[in-house]
Amino acid sequence: MAACQRAADGKEHLSTAKFYQKRGIEMSKQEMFDKFIEFMARFAEIKAVAALRDGFIMTTPFTICGSVFLLIANLPIPGYPEFMAGVFGPNWTDPLNAVAGGTFSILGLIAVLTITYKFVEAEGCDAIMASVLALSTFVILLPPTVAAEGGAEVGNIIPKLWAGSNGVITAILVAFLTSYVVCYCEKNHIGIKMPASVPGGVVKAFEALTPGMILFTIAAVLYGVCHFAGATTVPELIFTVIQTPLQGLSDTIVGGSVFSLLMTILFWAGVHGPNVVGGILNPLMIANSLENQQILDAGMQLLGNPSAHIMTIQVTDTLIKPGGCGATFGLLIASYLVARSQQMKSITKLATVPGLFNINEPVIFGLPIVFNPYMLVPFCLAQLSCLIIVYMSISIGFMAPFGAIQVPWTTPPIIAGFLMNGWQGAVVQIACLAASTAIYFPFVKVQDNAFVKDEQEEAA
Repeated sequence: MAACQRAADGKEHLSTAKFYQKRGIEMSKQEMFDKFIEFMARFAEIKAVAALRDGFIMTTPFTICGSVFLLIANLPIPGYPEFMAGVFGPNWTDPLNAVAGGTFSILGLIAVLTITYKFVEAEGCDAIMASVLALSTFVILLPPTVAAEGGAEVGNIIPKLWAGSNGVITAILVAFLTSYVVCYCEKNHIGIKMPASVPGGVVKAFEALTPGMILFTIAAVLYGVCHFAGATTVPELIFTVIQTPLQGLSDTIVGGSVFSLLMTILFWAGVHGPNVVGGILNPLMIANSLENQQILDAGMQLLGNPSAHIMTIQVTDTLIKPGGCGATFGLLIASYLVARSQQMKSITKLATVPGLFNINEPVIFGLPIVFNPYMLVPFCLAQLSCLIIVYMSISIGFMAPFGAIQVPWTTPPIIAGFLMNGWQGAVVQIACLAASTAIYFPFVKVQDNAFVKDEQEEAA
């Protein structure tokens, strides 16, 4: 009897060992995934990454307002330019383009202010003074002259070419350098000490002398090295060595697919993927769109132009995400077609109006999509399919690449495509909605069946 018991215990122990061995494999996969999500969550919390993300979010009013004026100057309506020229004269677009020049063309100046402000503010230091120091440092590094027509050099100006999209990476680096120097000096009380009777404003002004001297000395040395050793400037060098390769990498279907999958996988795992990935991606996408605008401003076309960028902020921020990250408006359409469960129907009704304006948190957390095994595959593939459709539409010449015109991210699908790229943009967004609906359809059906089963069990 004891032998039988020992044999039974041995078999049980063996089966348990096999069970845990199998579970160990599954657990190792889960642990790897958890570690990846934890890494990305920590990455999003890095001060520099958070400042980059929040700083570029602060540039949104400038880019959107500039886009509105550009849109008024370039509405995709036949006969519109001729009508406006007949009413206001042949140069009717000049005031509108001046607004674009005061927003898009100085994006580097704006970014160096906003990124520095968000970084230093998060550190609890003097963000306003740091932002001004960063702006001054950035301007020191800019090229001192521009070439006018006929080859003449014009000096004593701030060149918009390098104060805009071409200087974005330089602006980011200057913002980080300034933030570190200012915060280090302030936290370690490095600077000129003033008597207690001196007003606070005067004290802050004198406290900024030390980081200012450090930053301006660094900027002067860098300027001199580039000027005398390489006959160039810091923004031009950074643009050639760093920004151009990064923009080239981001402008491929492979690079775009990687960024798209990162957005959706992270969001499915509960980390706001668009914010995390956007902190790195958006500066490059904005730079791509502004370079396209320079082609338009030079009187050339973007359609069929090999120098034009396909991947721009309009593609990654609007066209590939109808309904929000994961192209979830396709999920809502599929749900209206097949949903039988009360849970799916109620969530769909609740999420439809926000989804029209690309707000998808109700379906992300209400269905939910987060950590929902039914929804991981379609959530990733729907947005990826939209990216492929948009990329191929531009590649084959059906739709022109995008310049600087943007619309608010809350603009409903189809309307957004039309405003940015005429009827071709609307057609492409319709195709994206159709593709995302088709991808979500079978998965929504399986999810709905699971809900129906649960509701029947509860009723019984």
